Amino acid sequence: MSTPTPEDRLADFTDRVVVVTGGSRGLGRAMVEAFARCGADVVVASRKVASCEAMAAEVVEATGRRALPVACHVGDWDQCDALVEATYAEFGRCDVLVNNAGSSPLYPSLAEVTPELFDKTMATNLRGTFRLSAAFGARMVADGGGSIINVSSISASAPTPVEAIYGAAKAGVHSLTESFARAYGPTVRVNCLQPGPFLTDIAAHWPDSAHEGFRQRLALQRAGEADEIVGAALYLASDAASFTTGSVLKVDGGAVYGTG
Repeated sequence: MSTPTPEDRLADFTDRVVVVTGGSRGLGRAMVEAFARCGADVVVASRKVASCEAMAAEVVEATGRRALPVACHVGDWDQCDALVEATYAEFGRCDVLVNNAGSSPLYPSLAEVTPELFDKTMATNLRGTFRLSAAFGARMVADGGGSIINVSSISASAPTPVEAIYGAAKAGVHSLTESFARAYGPTVRVNCLQPGPFLTDIAAHWPDSAHEGFRQRLALQRAGEADEIVGAALYLASDAASFTTGSVLKVDGGAVYGTG
């Protein structure tokens, strides 16, 4: 049998196990579908178990792969640990973890941010990423390999006044990405996707002026479609990215800002 080429490895996830948080909708949904189409068994995790179950059923019907639905609020430490246990109880391993779940609650003004809102935003966007990366990553090291993909946001590099907490949390995700890449290398690779605006369900709440802003500030002059995240996710997760770790990959339509 010939040795697989890099391009062969890019989309071959046959019999691998991929966990995606926030996997029942938006970018997470697109990634779950893609990994399953490429031969992976998937764990669909999000806060609402019914949404996870519906998504898992669609994956099984469309691809024939195994799909495990797990209710998990990533801001809850114990629920993160329960997700790890459920994954290993069902599949015995995890090959790829995608820390995709996140939220950016609105607030009336910076001065009116409550401790509860601040802590909730940090928990969902930063603490969950830390705990899941630590728990899954340690087992990946013990098992001999794996890949972790964190999902941040352009808000990590260019936050608006309404994204102060969210942007700070996502900037922390960039720091965690490098820390974990060093801590778990050379066995486990840890990278980060940095999306710009995407036309997921949250886009329904955008004002019309948002799209004019995209035309002015993005090189591609538009928001992305959810499936346009897939190529970058498959690359970072695959063996084709065997020399890529600690990296932040922008998938933002060419936003006008620098990441330093």
